[in-house]
Amino acid sequence: MSRVYNFSAGPATLPTEVLQQAQAEMLDWNGSGMSVMEMSHRGKDYMSIAAKAEADLRQLMTIPDNYKVLFLQGGASSQFAMVPINLLNGKKSADYLLTGQWSKKAVAEAKRYCDVNLIADTTDSKFTTVPDEVSLNFNADAAYVHYTPNETIVGVEFPYIPGTCDVPGDVPLVADMSSAILSRQIDVSKFGVIYAGAQKNIGPAGLTIVIVRDDLIGYADANMPVMFDYKTFADHDSMYNTPPAYSWYLAGLVFAWGLKQGGMAAIEAINKRKAEKLYQAIDDSAFYSNPVDINCRSWMNVPFILANADLDASFIEQAATNGLVTLKGHRSIGGMRASIYNAMPEAGVDALISFMQEFERTQA
Repeated sequence: MSRVYNFSAGPATLPTEVLQQAQAEMLDWNGSGMSVMEMSHRGKDYMSIAAKAEADLRQLMTIPDNYKVLFLQGGASSQFAMVPINLLNGKKSADYLLTGQWSKKAVAEAKRYCDVNLIADTTDSKFTTVPDEVSLNFNADAAYVHYTPNETIVGVEFPYIPGTCDVPGDVPLVADMSSAILSRQIDVSKFGVIYAGAQKNIGPAGLTIVIVRDDLIGYADANMPVMFDYKTFADHDSMYNTPPAYSWYLAGLVFAWGLKQGGMAAIEAINKRKAEKLYQAIDDSAFYSNPVDINCRSWMNVPFILANADLDASFIEQAATNGLVTLKGHRSIGGMRASIYNAMPEAGVDALISFMQEFERTQA
């Protein structure tokens, strides 16, 4: 059976090369006589896997030495609580930018721990835009600033990094990069904390990456669960308890694959090209439309609406027949959505565009 082009928003498609390597190593990793799934996470074999994965991620993202990389469980949603638990440090409030459903959930969770200053709220636009940078008024007494650079559901992405929070002692910037991490080059030093669920550009579900600056670790309230303290994992190389070992291993294969592609500069160029050609196909058509402001369209998640919604079911059915799957838009907005993460080859985007053009020709 040939593989389809899977446009799922997550869990998302993985590089075929990575899956083939995992398949080849399934029963016997590197002559150990066992699967990675069977290894002790404290054994030398698995420790070497974990160390290489972290080293490759550090190289890919040029992560400075004064940042810890944590490999956790709980999904990015657990970070909605862990961020205030670890960063409030006696302060009573934090600044949040509300620009989509995921930042909305982060705001709701943060309200359990502190006062939330909404310094941006694009609800009225149905989350199809981001605030102008000059409109953001940060609060000097806030413990941190939180935003979601890319909102998966509507497909809106910040074209800028809010504020200049890269100086130690300033209000740190926190980013939920679940659907944007590893999609382009970023300056990690501008952030206090970056976190991301793995199931989009990193690997399979079950793993969460947290990149946190050293000076922000160690301030969780003593009454909070030990498993919600960044220091617990920083002090034990993410192995205080049994980590999501197999997901960590697969993430390491993805990091190595990314380096083989030429690193973040090369990946960014490919992602930019994929997104531009898909948006161009949408914009050149009267049959399809994209609801997001042009200056803040996501590179990773591309929603599009058919002029006649009665054709949605037919579009999805015929697309699947042509090997193009998981294109149905999120239930909250309808239409279609093509998620074109790193592992989606350019040929997949080309195939989708060709199908869209043919579908329009036969239905218009």
